[in-house]
Amino acid sequence: MDRRAGACATRTEHARAGQGQAEPGREASPDGRGAPGLRHTAVLVRSPGEGADVAAAAVEEGLLAGDLTVLAGAPDRVDAVRRALGGRVGAVEDDPRVVLLGARAPDATAAVRQLVERAAGSGSGRLRVIAQPDFQADPRRWREIRRYEAASNELCAGAPVTALCVYDEETLPADAVDTARLTHPELVSGGVREASPRYLPPAACLRGLAGVREPVEAAAPVWAVDGVPTLPALRSGLRRALAAVVPDPDLLADLHLAVSEVAANAFRHGRPPVSARVWADGSAVVCRVTDSGAGFDDPFAGFLPAHGDDLGAGGMGLWLARKLWDSVDLVPGPAGGFTVRLATTLPRPGGA
Repeated sequence: MDRRAGACATRTEHARAGQGQAEPGREASPDGRGAPGLRHTAVLVRSPGEGADVAAAAVEEGLLAGDLTVLAGAPDRVDAVRRALGGRVGAVEDDPRVVLLGARAPDATAAVRQLVERAAGSGSGRLRVIAQPDFQADPRRWREIRRYEAASNELCAGAPVTALCVYDEETLPADAVDTARLTHPELVSGGVREASPRYLPPAACLRGLAGVREPVEAAAPVWAVDGVPTLPALRSGLRRALAAVVPDPDLLADLHLAVSEVAANAFRHGRPPVSARVWADGSAVVCRVTDSGAGFDDPFAGFLPAHGDDLGAGGMGLWLARKLWDSVDLVPGPAGGFTVRLATTLPRPGGA
């Protein structure tokens, strides 16, 4: 199955969207009606109040067009939009998973797919999402939002989706605002709508993120092994290394499950020698698994199960990794070889 069909549209919807498909991120009509593909637009605002007003106007426009209209953001942002609407429309649903709140990228992608399927059965047949990304304080989360925003341009390219993402220039860090410019084909700033001059093709954006080193990698690894002879030996060593730095047993189980699948991929699809490294500093843990094979060049791998909805068919390694670790990078070696880097933020003691 085409990964775009699996991500954001059923096969029927994807076929319909493919007729006369516009360039990803563009639509044939300026108001978003009657056009087949994704329209992904960022609006830069200068205060939370302005953001709520912009989002409220977009909600009204979506409902008027007959779109399935959904808010996505933190509860306080969603409540502000509802107040800005002032009772002018009925109940508007929201889904925080769409902006990675309580969800990672594969879960968010699945949520959008479910919404697209619902939209197909009513109104205009189009989904309209008004999103206010919640970057919080962790730079690793900033990168994941950028990764997800970029990947959505590919995964949803043929789906009937209008996505309006509101970014507050006054409250967000500069790196977060850059995400709006780099991952949205269309940008609205100062009331002017234009093609974003800094927009990066999705694959290029994801490859660039894979080149960012985690700060903890500047130190010596807490565990390292080269030339691992067997998969059981690698899995056992990774469990011991993670158990020494991840005190929470449930988190440890999740992290080890995912990295075990990545290790299996290294032996199944790669070529020896296989090596691994683990870094940790009490606030984060990073793991690298490297094989010496040719690797593959698909930065979108793992956003969906490799074999679609049939999870029994396997191909879940990178998908599980993206579901269970905060950040996953696929790094082809300069002269062959392939590395999967996994990173996650560790909870503070006492849950603070």
